[in-house]
Amino acid sequence: MQHKRPFPIIDADIHPVFDGKRIAEFLPPLWRKRWEGGNRGAGYPGYWNPGGVHRADAQTEDGRRIENAPDTLSKLYLDAEAIEFGILNENQGLTAGLHPDLDYGSAMISAINDVLVNDWLPKDPRFRGSLAVSPNDPVHAVKEIHRLGSHPGIAQVIMSTASLHPYGHRMYHPIFEAAQEHNLPVAVHPGAEGSSLTGAPTAAGFPSNYLEWHTSLTGNAQAHAVSLVTSGVFAKYPKLRFVMIECGVLWAIPLMWRLNKNWKGLRQLTPWIDRLPSEIFAEHIRLTTQPIEEPDERSHFHEMLAMLPFEKCLMYSSDYPHWDGDTPDFVARSLPESMRFRVMSENARELYRLPASVHSPKKEAVHV
Repeated sequence: MQHKRPFPIIDADIHPVFDGKRIAEFLPPLWRKRWEGGNRGAGYPGYWNPGGVHRADAQTEDGRRIENAPDTLSKLYLDAEAIEFGILNENQGLTAGLHPDLDYGSAMISAINDVLVNDWLPKDPRFRGSLAVSPNDPVHAVKEIHRLGSHPGIAQVIMSTASLHPYGHRMYHPIFEAAQEHNLPVAVHPGAEGSSLTGAPTAAGFPSNYLEWHTSLTGNAQAHAVSLVTSGVFAKYPKLRFVMIECGVLWAIPLMWRLNKNWKGLRQLTPWIDRLPSEIFAEHIRLTTQPIEEPDERSHFHEMLAMLPFEKCLMYSSDYPHWDGDTPDFVARSLPESMRFRVMSENARELYRLPASVHSPKKEAVHV
């Protein structure tokens, strides 16, 4: 049964799963056998989720996984939840980008992107895709952006939050330059922390279990945010927007307070920062709602949301079909009424340059 809502929904984080055999068809013969043998990405540290990463109920009546095919994802998720547009973020491209063999990793990424633009984006006009690139191989990343960045279904460039350096490092600047040239945001997504070339998942080392690992994933996003602002990335690339998917939300408040304070005493180190770092953050960085914080008192959440202009830099995301995903109605109820219309759709519509909705902005204060 389809939900009927008085406001549109744009989902900034949906996780399809691409057919491995189909990916193999796009790989050069040199790499195909390796892929078919099971060497498909950076190695994980082995943290175990007792319930599994994917929801057990995300399947059809005959037992097929909904996220494994465009038709089932369209009908049983986009249709069922009345999603106006959905951004597809395929996980294999994130781990491929961290493979220690850069040639093989880059070949995997290109094949995964080919499946996206050939098999998924044409199947539903509501689909938009994230173009995977390897942060460890900026030369290939730039080539990939120029190869497919002008495709009308590509919404952004995406990399893992796991990285060799904080993303303000000039090693990554060619990626940002190419993305800005194609008017594409750059997004990061967690999940590969602790794998392959990226070192320990936390600054303190390796966690002991999935709970500890999963809770600590916001640490990399915070390091990237400080690095991007203080290194002058947004002064060098003023049109660039950076999206932190599935990285949490409220950590940005004390982090920006601390950065503002420190910058006032150390501004000589960053002459390219011409205003409060928190203002640069709010203009250039976008966060997504999942996993949204859930305090016992909702009023506390609302009070914190008022401490940064989240009405402009927060976007709805479901993380479908992952175990800790958030439905549109759950998130809408969690938000102040005054923020719902922008967070649930319009911030993403503006960022990804999506067609206008038939919904009126006057609907934004409707109770859910």
